[in-house]
Amino acid sequence: MNTTRRQFTIGALMAAAVGTTPMLVQAQSGKTIAVLFDGLYSEFWVAGMQIIKDEMKKRGYAVLEGISDKDDSKQFEQVRAMIARKVDGIIIVQTDSKAVIPAIRAANRANIPMVHFNRPPAESDAYSVAVVADNQTIAREAVLHSCRTAKQAGGKFKAAILIGNLGDPNAIQRRDGFQEAVSQFSDTIEVVARIPTEWNSDKAFAGLTNALQANPDINFLFTSSDFLIPQITQALKSANKWAPIGDPKHVIFTGFDGFPTAYELMEQKYMDACGVQNLFFETKLAIDAIIQMQEGKKPEKVLLDPGFAITQANMMEKREEMWGYTLLKQKKSG
Repeated sequence: MNTTRRQFTIGALMAAAVGTTPMLVQAQSGKTIAVLFDGLYSEFWVAGMQIIKDEMKKRGYAVLEGISDKDDSKQFEQVRAMIARKVDGIIIVQTDSKAVIPAIRAANRANIPMVHFNRPPAESDAYSVAVVADNQTIAREAVLHSCRTAKQAGGKFKAAILIGNLGDPNAIQRRDGFQEAVSQFSDTIEVVARIPTEWNSDKAFAGLTNALQANPDINFLFTSSDFLIPQITQALKSANKWAPIGDPKHVIFTGFDGFPTAYELMEQKYMDACGVQNLFFETKLAIDAIIQMQEGKKPEKVLLDPGFAITQANMMEKREEMWGYTLLKQKKSG
């Protein structure tokens, strides 16, 4: 898949759902926060950017946006530009946890609060705050639901996991959460395929296709991110294994992130469970941390979003907390 085209397609979809704004926007009055992302390459990041901007607007803040396209040097220059503009705070999503440290130091020297959204920096003596999801627990709880589903169905299950980029702590934690869950059901579930994706959709599709050819009895699947759902759907359809719950060909399917597509698949009974990051809560944590630092306080360096698992059992109860469901609802009502 062409990455640029995917970014544009997702951006267009989200613009229809929530109304994105140009890449550089500043209101005429009030305090200003810089929001610097390394890319808008999935619905999660597009939604995160929009939710942050919406919440900033409600609180009376102007927003300056910057996208670095996974270029650490470019992002550092953006940080320096925002410091020169004397912004009141910076919310950042970096590509490399170590490369961002000079940016943190520069913000420290300028006495400008910095919050990392969803990705923590590497350990250092520089001070900033990271708002992160409890990826390992969320993944474990979602996969545990699917494991119990498999146990109740009876028989043996062959499992596959699509692993994210292992340079990303989020990917490692999600992999570990999956392993913690399935290890409790070793009498029922055998992991036969661990598929590296490096957060690349083409690599994910090729890897899952090969795994399904080598292990045609795979009937339990976990993806470390919902952005790979289109490739998973295509691979399962090609293997004649795309079927809803209740069909003998159904593959027990667990997602992670809480995309709109994930909710639709749960509603249509193709997905059994999904680990959800609470973007609304993470946004509140990030902005509250900025305000506290502006007031001279020093929040903990890591603030945790516990997230939750949405399942076929609790879907109606929990869906209002799922950012993907909220966007779907907005799109339908708009």
